[in-house]
Amino acid sequence: MEYEAIVYEKKDNVGIITLNRPDKLNAVNVQLARELEQAIDEVEVDDEVRVLIITGSGRSFCVGADIREPRPETTLFHRINVRRNVSGMGYRFYGKIEDSGKPIIAAIHGHCFGGGLELAMACDLRIAAEDAQIGDQHSRIGVMGGAGSTVKLPRLIGIAKAKELIFLGLPIDGQEAYRIGLVNKVVPKESLMDAAMEMAQILVDRPPILLKLVKMCINHGMQMDLASALEYEQKCSILVGFSEDTSEAMKAYMTKSKPEFKGR
Repeated sequence: MEYEAIVYEKKDNVGIITLNRPDKLNAVNVQLARELEQAIDEVEVDDEVRVLIITGSGRSFCVGADIREPRPETTLFHRINVRRNVSGMGYRFYGKIEDSGKPIIAAIHGHCFGGGLELAMACDLRIAAEDAQIGDQHSRIGVMGGAGSTVKLPRLIGIAKAKELIFLGLPIDGQEAYRIGLVNKVVPKESLMDAAMEMAQILVDRPPILLKLVKMCINHGMQMDLASALEYEQKCSILVGFSEDTSEAMKAYMTKSKPEFKGR
């Protein structure tokens, strides 16, 4: 499929989506939201792609919603409905990232604000360049995040720090984001995509069915009480144990050979 607001490519079983509105700092408009949703759908059904990386072109990862995109009406009622419709589109691609059976890595550089931060948090793993500027700046324009900033940020970095970032709307750099646990790794800007590909290649060598079910357990388990989460984990563990991938992994380990996983 042809895309305009994003670039999609495949390399060594890794899919790479690059947000491609550099003149707008990769702000999310309706077209970008639709194309991102479609690309994630494409990745999900492509067995050749084991891992996905999401990054941005130019000098930004993503600055969130394109608030300068023209609106045909200016009444409060219309603005609320436009925001609901655009957020609905956004919720679909955020949800698709979280629900994907494949690991997704955010490679963050430059500006990562508002909905861009929510996009990064929807991903499973985050690598940041040292010069990245990361923050929730919704409060600076008098709006509230609608794709998880008040829900996911406290779970990642704790309530006090999350309130600081959301209330003040001030950015932090990559090193500080790593220190507080918002990103998994921080690297020099010139090494960002190499580091993301290195991490992706490690994941490519893991059993796909295992990663899918582990991701499900973590995401769903975070919403359950402890006893329910443990029961859910046990059921998923049994499913993994009966998978072809597990048999292949054990055989390869015993024979010191390279496994050939099929994702089932």
